[in-house]
Amino acid sequence: MTIVVWGSTKKPVTSLRLAEAIEQNFPEEGMLYIGYPVLSASDGASSIDALWISPKRGLIIFHLVEGRDVGSYQEVQDEFANNLETRLRAHRALMQGRSLLAPPRVITYAPMVHIDANYDVSYPLTNDDNLITVLNATVWDRPDLFAAAHSVIQSISSIRQGRRRRTIHNQNSRGAVLKALEDSIANLDSRQSRAVIETVEGVQRIRGLAGSGKTIILALKAAYLHAQHPDWRIAVTFNTRSLKGQFRKYITDFVFEQTRDVPDWTKLQILNGWGAPGSDDRTGVYYQFCRANGVEFFDFSSARKKFGSTREFSGACQHALTSVNSPQKLFDVVLVDEAQDFGPEFLRLCYAALSVPKRLVYAYDELQSLTESTLPPPEELFGTDIEGRSLVTFAAPQPGQPSQDIILEKCYRNSRPVLASAHALGFGIYRNPDAKSGTGLIQMFDRSELWEDVGYSVVGGELKDGAKVSLSRTPHSSPEFLETPATVDQLIEFIVFNDPAEQAQWIADAIEKNIKQDELNHSDIIVINPDPLTTVKQVGAPRLLLFERGIQSHVAGVDTDSDVFFKSEDDSVAFTGIFRAKGNEAGMVYIMNAQDCYYSFGSLQKIRNQIFTAITRSKAWVKVLGFGPKMERLKEEFARIRDHDYRLDFTYPDEETRRFLKVVNRDLTAAEKRSIKGAAHNVRELAAELESGRLMLDDLPKGELRRLRELLDEKMRDGNA
Repeated sequence: MTIVVWGSTKKPVTSLRLAEAIEQNFPEEGMLYIGYPVLSASDGASSIDALWISPKRGLIIFHLVEGRDVGSYQEVQDEFANNLETRLRAHRALMQGRSLLAPPRVITYAPMVHIDANYDVSYPLTNDDNLITVLNATVWDRPDLFAAAHSVIQSISSIRQGRRRRTIHNQNSRGAVLKALEDSIANLDSRQSRAVIETVEGVQRIRGLAGSGKTIILALKAAYLHAQHPDWRIAVTFNTRSLKGQFRKYITDFVFEQTRDVPDWTKLQILNGWGAPGSDDRTGVYYQFCRANGVEFFDFSSARKKFGSTREFSGACQHALTSVNSPQKLFDVVLVDEAQDFGPEFLRLCYAALSVPKRLVYAYDELQSLTESTLPPPEELFGTDIEGRSLVTFAAPQPGQPSQDIILEKCYRNSRPVLASAHALGFGIYRNPDAKSGTGLIQMFDRSELWEDVGYSVVGGELKDGAKVSLSRTPHSSPEFLETPATVDQLIEFIVFNDPAEQAQWIADAIEKNIKQDELNHSDIIVINPDPLTTVKQVGAPRLLLFERGIQSHVAGVDTDSDVFFKSEDDSVAFTGIFRAKGNEAGMVYIMNAQDCYYSFGSLQKIRNQIFTAITRSKAWVKVLGFGPKMERLKEEFARIRDHDYRLDFTYPDEETRRFLKVVNRDLTAAEKRSIKGAAHNVRELAAELESGRLMLDDLPKGELRRLRELLDEKMRDGNA
């Protein structure tokens, strides 16, 4: 069927009539874009009224007329055709010699106009009487070029490519497989296209897994809006600083592809969420808000001192919001990536900094934190007005209207085995049951339907509290072509070493082979050390071995600017801690010291989230490496995942169990850990003293003994002791 994607249009009535006519009369595959694409013209960039692309009809541009005056429609048709041809001719796959293999046809659609029988047929003019006849007469003889032509229309053919052009000599090498993979995903799917082009006059939410394309979508959306509305003040913001370079590249490429011009960075800003005084590179949304409104600014240290160790940024944002009654309107559009990493206070600050109609787009990963949908619903998130009405509510989808809430269920980065393994380890699906909880589960969604929202299907049992269930990703949500790298090597592999030195030697050997034999670029490789605090020290050994072999490497954010992850100008392999790895991806991912992700007292959720995030950085292969008994057990846990054919088979915990998991597996502060360890030590000491007879119960205070007995009895009755 033809899917309609609604961009910005000044001809809404005719656009809706056109969309209805095509949807009702042409059930074939295709995409109808309204108000898209933006094309470069002699007098600047402008969008065409509508474009229909399908394997059967090819590319059809629509010039839409509202009213009875078609004007010089022949000139408009010529301009539309010439501008689109110019873009298409730049792509070799669509050319044969000097001939364009995908020539666009232009049709003027003017429903209110009477058409004279003697009109110029070389410039098709239609109304409701002849539109379908004219479209039926249009047939394309090169449906095999549909994907290539569509990729050019979406302007992502160059963006989806790797950071450096590849030189392939062996068609069976890793590099060749990776190139084929990148070529295969050089198209957005319909939901991604809608997320890019459809913009609401208000708040829009985009949800999706890691690898579903959220970062690219926001970059393309920012560039599209900038091309459509060059005077708008647009801000793109995020939490991970290493994303800044990636956003700048994507937006620059897309704006140039659309308009043959560079972005106006005074209008389109790429901003850190927090920011600091000093220069344009350091500024951020929160900093600009404070400066514009004369509000006290807190840096990280002062915020920690003022608001506590876990509320630094949320406390600072809340303080800024409550310090001003009528905030300055700084932006016309704000796009927030990684919204799950921000508290609601930051989104409210972005909302407050927007002019009416408050165009705020926030994208987040339902599973990135592996705990729960980390953000409340919009009605709760943005609060109410003075009369108690919600400032933001999402309307039900309407024909001809952009979607306010878009879920990206497909993952285009991780193959099914890689993604399912990451989720199984993150949730503890196949972890050995521990004594406290009686289950291996570490955490679970309160809303079970989230699993289906993000692309899992129930293939056995029931998805409800207390029931056994079997979940699997389908070819629809995890396309099978993502598993083609398995023809070269295992997609995910766990390897146990005797000690750190053996691990370092293996990493250096593997990377040397990747570069010298496998035809991988340096930027196709990431080495992740899960613990960010020890990364610089831990990665020293493999980096030294690589250096001795003439292979350059860097620690992202340490040897580079904080905003840079991959060195674009050098051949250098990126080593990183887990935080800077977020938002980045590579064909080959090595996770070293993974034994630290098996168990940690008071930090079980955190370390399992770390290995989940690390694994999902991989576009093709991931090697999980470590040493010692914990790594042995982690490997055994993975073997159970593999033995279940990467399905998630488990009993869905009921509400009481989920609440219990949150308590026993919660991440503890350092003070809490010290307190628990101290109490446990005292209990052991007390039991030993009583057993030895050196201490008698009568020696202890009777009130505390009675209270302790009551607590133990209560726990025994609840079955928790």
